[in-house]
Amino acid sequence: MTTAVTAPFPWSEVWGQDAAVQTLRQAASDPAALSHAWLITGPPGSGRSTLAYAFAAGLIAEHPDDENTMRQVIARTHPDLTALRTDKIIITIKEARALVERSYFAPSAGRYRVIVVEDADRMVERTSNVLLKALEEPPEQTIWVLCAPSEADLLPTIRSRVRALRLREPEVADVARLIALRTGVDEAIAEQAARHAQRHIGMAQRLATDDGARRRRDQTLRAVLGVRGVGTAVEVAGHIIQAATDDAKALTAERDAAERASLLRTVGVAEGQAVPHALRPQIAALEDEQRKRATRSLRDGIDRVLTDLQSLYRDVVMLQFGRDGELINTELHTELAALAAAWPVERTLIALDAIADTRATLERNVSPLLATESLLVTISSGRTP
Repeated sequence: MTTAVTAPFPWSEVWGQDAAVQTLRQAASDPAALSHAWLITGPPGSGRSTLAYAFAAGLIAEHPDDENTMRQVIARTHPDLTALRTDKIIITIKEARALVERSYFAPSAGRYRVIVVEDADRMVERTSNVLLKALEEPPEQTIWVLCAPSEADLLPTIRSRVRALRLREPEVADVARLIALRTGVDEAIAEQAARHAQRHIGMAQRLATDDGARRRRDQTLRAVLGVRGVGTAVEVAGHIIQAATDDAKALTAERDAAERASLLRTVGVAEGQAVPHALRPQIAALEDEQRKRATRSLRDGIDRVLTDLQSLYRDVVMLQFGRDGELINTELHTELAALAAAWPVERTLIALDAIADTRATLERNVSPLLATESLLVTISSGRTP
């Protein structure tokens, strides 16, 4: 039985994390079980932020039946909730200082003031140090909730000041049921999306509802399987980067236009009217933030491709060890079985290592195209550069 069936709102929004929900429900209702700072960790798509906001709603609401307040928190509109979710590469010191300053305000309407940091793993050391004192000695009615993939993604000094709560990875069947319920798609499509997304709920929902995304994924994997040398590696790498770029633009273009229009309305500039010289720095600052977000979106898109490639060669390893009942990409069974028979296990592991190395390389601002070309050359040749 899933948590979504058994727990009341807002905990009903959290799927497949019964133990974590029980812990946080008790903490929200019993001050003796409440810590001043929490770290919710779990793999992508496990529901870290969903659980964080459910917890915030339970903390801020006056009582368990105060649904109006809880819905305000879930909608991110309650004054006692401060939330940070960045679309940029890192959380800046300026953003961290703003959180710390906000944390010292007394709650204005609810029982607690809650600070949620969805991407705590994107804090560099200097930024993390800004939070240390606030995490160590917060006001009595302020609760910090940090979210990250794992405890290792944060500095030891941060980890020592929080109570960690690890989420379990949901099963494919659980994610498929949730996606089918949310979107109304066919059960077979929901199962395929959940499997291809490797149980990442957000990505599964996108794959289930976007024919283009499913088609691009299939075309990318088949193209990579067809790479036979440097020439095709360069060609396929170019297609991958172009597809990721187009995808990133599609995800950010509408938001960028809405932000620009909103800013112009705020400063009193009519649509189509030239921007006065005195206001151009504000426009330039907005455009700079949008460029940073576009960079992050592109990197995230490429990382999704790398995740798909990782699933591909993980399947090859599974076949090489005779475990063909646990494949992610069952639709490619024939191609993967042929590859498993043609390659030694060592070569498949070289491919997987190369994917991991490419991820690390992209975090160091290396050209995505060059990094992807190098990866595909390594996979096709079975030799590291």
